[in-house]
Amino acid sequence: MQRISMLGAGLIADFYADALLGSRGRDQIKTVYSRTAQRASEFASKWSVDRHTTDLQAAIEDPETDVVVVALPNDLHETAVVAAARSGKAVLCTKPLGRDANEARRMLHAVESAGVFHGYLEDLVYTPKTLKALKSVRQGAIGRVLWVRSRETHPGPHSDWFWDRDRSGGGAIIDMGCHCIEIIRSFVGKRVRPVEVMCWADTHVHPIDAEDHAIGLIRFENGAIGQFEVSWIFRGGMDLRDEIAGSEGTIWLNHWMRTGFEMYSANGKKGYVAEKAEDDTGWLFPVGDETAALGYVEMFTDVLGAIEKKIEPTETFYDGYVVNAIMDAAYQSDMTKRWEPVELFEWRGGVPDFEAEPVREYDDRHFLIKRERMPDGQTRVILRDKRSGRVTQRID
Repeated sequence: MQRISMLGAGLIADFYADALLGSRGRDQIKTVYSRTAQRASEFASKWSVDRHTTDLQAAIEDPETDVVVVALPNDLHETAVVAAARSGKAVLCTKPLGRDANEARRMLHAVESAGVFHGYLEDLVYTPKTLKALKSVRQGAIGRVLWVRSRETHPGPHSDWFWDRDRSGGGAIIDMGCHCIEIIRSFVGKRVRPVEVMCWADTHVHPIDAEDHAIGLIRFENGAIGQFEVSWIFRGGMDLRDEIAGSEGTIWLNHWMRTGFEMYSANGKKGYVAEKAEDDTGWLFPVGDETAALGYVEMFTDVLGAIEKKIEPTETFYDGYVVNAIMDAAYQSDMTKRWEPVELFEWRGGVPDFEAEPVREYDDRHFLIKRERMPDGQTRVILRDKRSGRVTQRID
C-alpha cells in the first residue's frame, strides 16, 4: 500500500484518484493540495481524503505520506518536483514533464541527485489495447517496425491554463504531442535514438498565441519513422488512434471512437457522455470505463508496483525528458521549416537491436519483390534479377 500526497484537484487528479482508489484499490490518498480551498475541500470530500490544504509544501511534507503525485498545471511541475525530491519522497509527475527540455532536465537532475524514485505518468502507453499490441510487436508478430502513426485530436482542453502558452509551454504539441511521441517511441523501441524532427504547426481557429494544430515526423536511428497528428480543432469528440506498420504486418488501434459502443439519442443522454464529447444528442460514442480505457489503472499498477519491488518503472523522468527534447525539435522545425536535430544531453538508450530483413529469394537467379493473387485467380510475382537488377513479372 502507498500513502499519497495528491498535488492538484482537477480533472487529471480525479482520473488518478479513480484509478488508485477504485481500481488498484489498496492505496490511500492521505492529503490533497489545491490552489483554491474550495476545490481542495470538494476533492477531499468526494474521495474521502483525510486532509486538504492550499499549502503546497505542507502537502508534500505530510508525515503520513510516502509518494507525491504531481497533477498540476505545467508551469508548477518543476517547483513541485524539486520540493518533493528534497523531501526524500517518491515523486510521480503527469505529462508533459516540463514545458521544454531544459526544464525537464532540471527535474531529472533533482530526483536523481536526491536518489528518490521517479515515474513519468504517461497514461496512453498503458492502455489495454496498447499493452497487448506492444506484446505482439515484441514477439515479432509484425516483423521490424518501420512506421508508427499516432493521432490525438479533440475540440480543445478543459482548463484555461492550457491555452496560455507561458503557463503550458505551447499548444496542441505540448498538450497531446507528448502522448503521441511516447507511444511512437514505445513501438519503435525506446533503445532506438530519435535523430531529427520535421514539423508543421499553425493556429487555425482559436484566438491564442500557441498552435491549435500540428503534424510532425520523427526519424529514428534505425530508419523507422514516427508520425504524430495533434489538433484542438477536431469536432465531434476525442479521436485517439494509432497505426503500426511492420515488415511483416500491421496493427490499427482505435481507443476512443468507433470502439463498439455507439448510441443514438434524439432527446439527449441527459448527462456526461465521455471526455471531450461536445453534445449529448444524435450519435454518441460513450466509453465503458474511461479510467481503464485511458491506461490509468495499468499505469499506477506498474509505477506503484515498481516502488514496492524497488525496480525502475516503464516510464521514468528520463523518458519525459526525451519526449520534451523531441517536442523542442518540433517547435524549432516549425520555425525553420527544416529537419531539426533532437538535442539530448545524454543518450541512455543504446545501439538499436535490429537486423535488416533478409532478402527473399525466388530462385537461383531472382529475388522476390512481391507475390499477389490477381482477380482472375492467378498468382503474379514481381522479381528482380540478381545480376542485372532488372525487374520483371511472371505468373507463378
